[in-house]
Amino acid sequence: MSDRAFAVVRAGALTTVQDLGRPGHAHLGVPRSGALDPAAARLVNRLVGNPETAAVLETTVDGCAVRPRCAVTVAVGGAPCPVRVDGRPAAWGTTVRVGAGSVLEVGHAVRGVRAYVALGGGIGVEPVLGSRSTDLLSGLGPAPLGNGTVLPLGPSRPPAETVAKGLVDVPPWPGPPDELVLRIRLGPRDDWFTADALRTLATRAYRVSPASNRIGLRLEGPALERALPGELASEGMVLGAVQVPPDGRPVVFLADHPTTGGYPVVGVVREADLGAAAQAVPGTPVRFVAVR
Repeated sequence: MSDRAFAVVRAGALTTVQDLGRPGHAHLGVPRSGALDPAAARLVNRLVGNPETAAVLETTVDGCAVRPRCAVTVAVGGAPCPVRVDGRPAAWGTTVRVGAGSVLEVGHAVRGVRAYVALGGGIGVEPVLGSRSTDLLSGLGPAPLGNGTVLPLGPSRPPAETVAKGLVDVPPWPGPPDELVLRIRLGPRDDWFTADALRTLATRAYRVSPASNRIGLRLEGPALERALPGELASEGMVLGAVQVPPDGRPVVFLADHPTTGGYPVVGVVREADLGAAAQAVPGTPVRFVAVR
């Protein structure tokens, strides 16, 4: 393998390769996948001079450690966390130069859930259906990282091209939410729920469940009462769909969601609000706001 590569020293709880996903394949049963916090993924890519569509690492809670085989510019963003190079503190949220053979350590999230690591040139795994993203539901894309995994890097960019991008030294980073506010458009199956249930959804607080993952944000709180019994025939699901299983607790579908389902969807959350959901730790209060 070329020296344009890096080895995984510590994989962490769940570290995957992600880009902006593979939209347009739901008819094949393939969800979009991609970075759960796409704004963070775009920004770390911009910092190192990559296209916004380049593949990055997405870590979960406890970070990861990697050893590049070549000197490379990196940026760590998303959930605030300690960053070290060969044991020495390095900057979070901006560019860091890592020498060949040095170890980049991304530590435990101080706030939020998911950190994003961009390496100059991007992660050069082979795309599947136009994306390098790991899809945990379908198994498409590279497997989640394991200790000792070696992944290729894409070609480095000339310094002049990076400078021409107009990068900034320290960009503004939104903090993980103290309260997650999700704007929701009701339907298509809101008529399956009582008027009291719809009032509950719009006025009562929920909390992020520890059972949440890349497939869905599971919520704890008041159950939504059905107006209609039985189950639907399986129908299409979209990113942000709020599905209500038999226990009545809403589940907000995220990037690796199934493309079909038989539980009624009470509404759909605006895609712009889902990045914050990726950084909401278990126990974070959640409030739905109905919009048209």
